[in-house]
Amino acid sequence: MNFPANLKYTKSHEWVKDLGGGIFEVGLTDFAQSSLGDIVFVNLPQVGDALKAGAAFGDIESVKAVSDINSPVTGAVKEINESLLDTPAAINESPYDSWLIRAEGKCEDGLLSAADYEKIAVEEEH
Repeated sequence: MNFPANLKYTKSHEWVKDLGGGIFEVGLTDFAQSSLGDIVFVNLPQVGDALKAGAAFGDIESVKAVSDINSPVTGAVKEINESLLDTPAAINESPYDSWLIRAEGKCEDGLLSAADYEKIAVEEEH
């Protein structure tokens, strides 16, 4: 399992990268993609859609289940990763390169460090 130290994490298994200027990149963690199995479909919001920290902004479908994707940002969708609409399996291959959305706004309080997120992931695994 990979937990890059330059990212922040949510308890619902999303990662957040601060791009500066109030812009954040959001994706699914390595733990999430591993737990889901083969990802076959991603439902993403539209550019300009409002986001609320802790609320679902889309969903992801794997061969095992459909799961909500929760926003760690309150604000608006600035960009979506359209390449994932055609190749959602890229999330399985490289979860930290396969961002889902770029959002403009404010990150929720209480995001986890890589070390703290790793502890949660290890506990859930067992």
